[in-house]
Amino acid sequence: MLKGKTAVITGANGGIGRALLDRFAFFGADIWACARSETSDFALYCREIAEKYQRRVTPLFFDVTNESEMKEAVKAIKGEKRSIDILINNAGAVPENKLFQMASVEECRRIFEVNFFSVVKLTQMISKSMIRQKQGSIVNISSVSALDGEPGQYEYISGKAALIGLTRKLAREMGIFNIRINSLAPGIVDTGVSRFMEENLKNRIVESAALKRLAKPEEIADVAAFLASDLSSYITGQVIRVDGGL
Repeated sequence: MLKGKTAVITGANGGIGRALLDRFAFFGADIWACARSETSDFALYCREIAEKYQRRVTPLFFDVTNESEMKEAVKAIKGEKRSIDILINNAGAVPENKLFQMASVEECRRIFEVNFFSVVKLTQMISKSMIRQKQGSIVNISSVSALDGEPGQYEYISGKAALIGLTRKLAREMGIFNIRINSLAPGIVDTGVSRFMEENLKNRIVESAALKRLAKPEEIADVAAFLASDLSSYITGQVIRVDGGL
């Protein structure tokens, strides 16, 4: 499905991120695996995925909120002189679960810097190559909370909603260059982040889903791979819910 394509995936060392690496390599893509911190565990995981599927999986380390680090990373990617066919904006931050009156503007700025402004900056840099190629697919990982809303975490919900607005705007602007931009809106995914959720809230959301369970990270990654592939060549500007029927 992705044979011959090269993907840039941010947040590659998280629960969804590692699933993205596995599934994209399985479907045939070479990958730039972008993470904030260099660890032996993540480097080993990338090597294992590369050997398992016989693909190139190259770790790349930078803080998405550090523009100079991001520029150096993009320079390294473009220095390989390979096409950049896919960008998956997956890196994100989750704040503590506070009600609106208890949340600070400073925390909102911090969350927006990771969840929205870093996506704007990286997409601007990577899309220049896609424009020259006259093709590309960008997938922004948002959240169903940006569509439905839940009490608390207004910083997170607002940032993810801004990401959906960016998706729809850019789809209109980039379509002329044969670049497609879509958003994924996962429900609760069985990752390390969900394990820190307040148990009653998590149970209530799971019970309200038609499938009565959490999503597996691989289930999110498979839909991202579909949107990145030519199988979705006439889909752009969309927000795809992957929420088990909430």
